[in-house]
Amino acid sequence: MDLSLQPVKVYRGDYIESTHQIHIVIVDGEGQLLAYYGNPHRLTFARSSMKPFQAIPVVESGALETYDILPQELSLFCASHSGESFHRETVFQVLEKLNLAEKHLQCGTHIPRDIESYQRLIRSGGELSEVYSNCSGKHSGMLAGVLRQNMDISNYRDLTHPYQQQIIDVISDVLDYDRDKIATSVDGCGVPVHRLPLFNLALGFSRLAKPDGWTTGSAKRRQALVDIRDAMVTHPEMVAGTNEFDTDLMKVYTGRIVAKGGAEGVHGLGDQKTGIGIAVKVEDGQGRARSAVTMEVLRQLGIGDDKIFSNLKSYLKPPVLNARDKAIGKIVANFRLNWL
Repeated sequence: MDLSLQPVKVYRGDYIESTHQIHIVIVDGEGQLLAYYGNPHRLTFARSSMKPFQAIPVVESGALETYDILPQELSLFCASHSGESFHRETVFQVLEKLNLAEKHLQCGTHIPRDIESYQRLIRSGGELSEVYSNCSGKHSGMLAGVLRQNMDISNYRDLTHPYQQQIIDVISDVLDYDRDKIATSVDGCGVPVHRLPLFNLALGFSRLAKPDGWTTGSAKRRQALVDIRDAMVTHPEMVAGTNEFDTDLMKVYTGRIVAKGGAEGVHGLGDQKTGIGIAVKVEDGQGRARSAVTMEVLRQLGIGDDKIFSNLKSYLKPPVLNARDKAIGKIVANFRLNWL
């Protein structure tokens, strides 16, 4: 195998140490395939890239008005946050509005990406709790939608729960995929995760970025997409966190790009200006290649200028770091999209 021909190469020094295979889909607002790399119809668990669409039922339920949910809180409903103090405080703020407590979250626990928060917790003698989970925002949003509709909150994460069934209905509609073909399993935080072609994920992000281009969608659903998109791009710090790709991407593009990554090397994003939707899957599930691939796609699409790419240069060719936090290599995306 000629490693130099692989689409993503991981260098240690001047030598290729590893490679990644990738799948990319680019669609327009009318659902036409514009370009691709690899298999544009690869069946994929979209993981956390589905969060903006999972938030649609809470918007449509009227929970935002009933509980005075702020845009930054709605943004957090779509997040895989790093567990920084402002993320945790916002989750508690939502729970207080719902007259609920942290114990009602069923997302489980894990060490947050914000290591400083974790270290402070350990020094204080505290224990990890659900609010530190990167999915605690999503779960607080689900609780808002469930409570607003007088549904049972004790089993809200079960596939058979009516709220989770609403989410499947929404995904089928917005991503234009037969409901009966949507396979499900369990995501890392315990709620259902949905499997469908990468093409349809890109279509969903096209409609999220520019809902008025989705002429067959209902006015109510298009407005929900507008609310979610605007919350995410106005409060990108909630979607991921400090020095995180999705947050920095949306900040630097000043609202033009709406983006949400997912585990196992998945990324979805949409361009408000053109209505283009993009979906990426790194075949081996390594998230380290995701930003390099996404930035190269944006470069080939001509979305962004020299200033933007300069400000995001650490994501264009992410450094490989050693234990001393010294760059000893880099990740390079080197592929050409196939245009139709």
